[in-house]
Amino acid sequence: MSARGFAHFGLSSRDLGLASALLALVLDQGSKLLMLYVFHFVDKGPGDQVPVLPFFNLVMVWNPGVSYGLFPASGPLGTALLAVFSVVAVAALGWWLWHSTRRPLAIGLGLVIGGALGNLIDRLVHGKVADFFHFYAHGYDWYVFNVADCAITVGVAALLYDALLRPEAAAASTDGQPGVER
Repeated sequence: MSARGFAHFGLSSRDLGLASALLALVLDQGSKLLMLYVFHFVDKGPGDQVPVLPFFNLVMVWNPGVSYGLFPASGPLGTALLAVFSVVAVAALGWWLWHSTRRPLAIGLGLVIGGALGNLIDRLVHGKVADFFHFYAHGYDWYVFNVADCAITVGVAALLYDALLRPEAAAASTDGQPGVER
């Protein structure tokens, strides 16, 4: 169903953004609970792997940084600073979401917020973030990541899409008239 189809259910852009945030958060925390406590990854050592496909492993990595291991925090002060940064970022993005009127923007903001909250919960509970998914092929490999990281990445792509291809920008470039927001 397209984003326009949701209008039939009375969902505003804000509602879609909030639903996206909730979905990202639930999927992230659900997958982490499943991996850590049902499949017992919490008992595995750092880097322990379970081969799944020729290009995909499940790996236990405790990430002290932000998405994809960037900006690793060292010690309790670094962890606290990342947690405070996450709270401030979520608050700012939440304010932006609350005032958004375009669906791609709202959905993108919601995904980033949900992913940030998912990783924040890990940071508060464990002091670091649990990552599990590792793709590789032909000598190339990607960072080990989690559902929250995926939500943040897709959310940022939606924000870029909205910024570069929003309807009013396209309408202004073709006829000089402002476009109708969706």
